[in-house]
Formats: sequence, structure tokens, C-alpha cells
Amino acid sequence: MKGKTPSASKTITTKIVLPNDTNPHGNLFGGALLGWMDVTAAICAQRHSRRVVVTASVNNVSFGSAIKESDVVTVEASISRAFTSSMEIFIDVFVENQVSGERIKHSEAIYTFVAVDQNGGAISVPPLIPETDEEKERFEGALRRKQLSLILAGKMNPQDATELKKLFLP
Repeated sequence: MKGKTPSASKTITTKIVLPNDTNPHGNLFGGALLGWMDVTAAICAQRHSRRVVVTASVNNVSFGSAIKESDVVTVEASISRAFTSSMEIFIDVFVENQVSGERIKHSEAIYTFVAVDQNGGAISVPPLIPETDEEKERFEGALRRKQLSLILAGKMNPQDATELKKLFLP
């Protein structure tokens, strides 16, 4: 299977925060942002694998300050690593003030998707070929993050976590 670069599947979604997306304080509901991230990341994973994908896990989400009604939110999803059938997607969220045009990074998240066949079974995905320094850094960290997730889920013995051992043992 031929490898693909992250730029081949990068997905960008831009939304404006409308009144129905906010709480009584005029701030964007966190759940709405999580949904926007999930859809954007799913499209990214689907573009990489050219298969139907399902969300396997939301590995990490960190929110910044409140996002206000009428702010413009941009969600950028890029694949950071492809494993056998799963793909780690790194998501960056930016907020743009509509009046000033200032754009700041607000949040980031890491989701994992699995490509599935017509029966819902896991299916192989193309390998990833990182190009930029940031892509290479995220690629290298993905295996450590996967091993940690598997250990926490009770699906991997900590003694088998080769990449994590490299961090702590000489």
C-alpha cells in the first residue's frame, strides 16, 4: 500500500458561533466544539484511508479561554500517524475575532479513528509519510501516545511498551 503525506488529507472547517451554539453567557458549548472537531477529524481520516471510519477514542482535548458568540472558529485536522487500521488525528482550533481579525490558537485535541469495511471490521490503511518538522515530531510521539492509551485501557502490559521505556530507562 502506497504511503501518503499529511497534506494529502488535511481538512479545515470554519464556523461562525451562532446564538444556538452558545450557553446563557454567550459562550460556545464545549460539546459543539467537540462535535466540530470530530467531524473534521473524521473527514481527514476518511481522506487518508479512502474508507468509512469510526471514532475509536478522543485521546486528549485541551480548551483555551471561552469562545464568544460571533467569533469565527477554524478547526484544522491532520493525520499524525497511521498504524495498521487506526489513524491518530491531531486537531488545532483557532479563533478569529470578526472585528479585529486577530487569530489565536484556542485548543488542540488528538482523536483516533479506525477504518472499517462494509461489515464494520477493521481494515488496513496506508502508511503516513511525514514531511515537515512538526509532522515528524507528531509522528514520533504518536506511538508513545498509543502505547500509553493501551496500557491505561488494560490492553498492553507496561513491560511491552518499548517507546515509553525509552523515555524512562537508560
